[in-house]
Amino acid sequence: MNNLWKLLKNIRLPFSLSMQIVFDLGTTTTRIALKDKGIILKEPTCIGYNTKTQEAIFYGRDAKNVIGKTPEFIKINRPIIAGIISDFDAEVDMIKYYLDKSVSPYLHQSKIIKPKLHAIVSYPVIATEIEQKAAEEVLLKAGCSSVFMIPRPLATGAGCKLNIFSHQPHAIVSLGGGLIEISIISGGGIVGSKTLKNAGESMDKIIANYAYLKHGIILGEATCEKLKISLLNFKGEEKIILVRGKSLETGLPKSIKMNAGEIIEALHGNFNQIVESIKELIEISPPEIVDDIYEEGIFFTGELSNIPGVDDFFNKELKININLPENFADATIHGLRILGSKSENIEKLKSYRFF
Repeated sequence: MNNLWKLLKNIRLPFSLSMQIVFDLGTTTTRIALKDKGIILKEPTCIGYNTKTQEAIFYGRDAKNVIGKTPEFIKINRPIIAGIISDFDAEVDMIKYYLDKSVSPYLHQSKIIKPKLHAIVSYPVIATEIEQKAAEEVLLKAGCSSVFMIPRPLATGAGCKLNIFSHQPHAIVSLGGGLIEISIISGGGIVGSKTLKNAGESMDKIIANYAYLKHGIILGEATCEKLKISLLNFKGEEKIILVRGKSLETGLPKSIKMNAGEIIEALHGNFNQIVESIKELIEISPPEIVDDIYEEGIFFTGELSNIPGVDDFFNKELKININLPENFADATIHGLRILGSKSENIEKLKSYRFF
């Protein structure tokens, strides 16, 4: 009997009975990562439905690429708006598809017993308890066995390779697609935060409105995003792009040239609002925190931190050093992986239920 027990102990199963999956459910981009594999999926948060058959037919990039080009019976849906789930069923369908696309290949050895999927996910500070519960339910419906939720500023801070449990305050600005989140974290919690909704998607709409008023042209969503990505810079680089849209006067196709200066002019108010919100958060913080922040600087993350010269712009406006950490665009999901990699991190966060 003892020999049989020793034999069983030495057998190594070709599969794990559980798997930790990390989710960053962003407004514009959904990211999925595994603890040991890194990011395994990075797709737009988009889904396309055939309203006649009530079936999802496009996901991610495929759905985003056909926005504005589909017949009436095909609806392109964005299930997350400003960081909050707005269409529960669409989000469940999309996450199921993404899990099948990204995680299933790692489960091919588990033909006898399907591993339990344990999810770790971030949520924005402005999310209410009901909205947090909706995100949890989405992942449970999509096939996860359990869900642990972490406030996004803490996850982002960990992704910047900061010790979020120390009592050294850190200021973090996340320039995302749906939200601009400005936070000060310390001791495993959030000392203060401000959230703005004039993020990447809002900027695309402002560019569309600017072109409409100045040039009398109606531009599509994809064109405005292209203008933002290609032209927006704070280094004074003069770039020009030819874009096509629909003439406001005739309704016929119209081409115009837009330059970097016009994009800066259109979005100047947006960036000034971000500057003012950072100043306000610092002003209402205790003097000890302010001193530490000035000493360490502010960490900028998110896709918009990739704008050329954005660090110099905020440095000039705030008179504070701006830090762009490695992998700043994916800081949140990297932070979730870091926090999830050690059980003591999860236990600490479980004990800090004051956030």
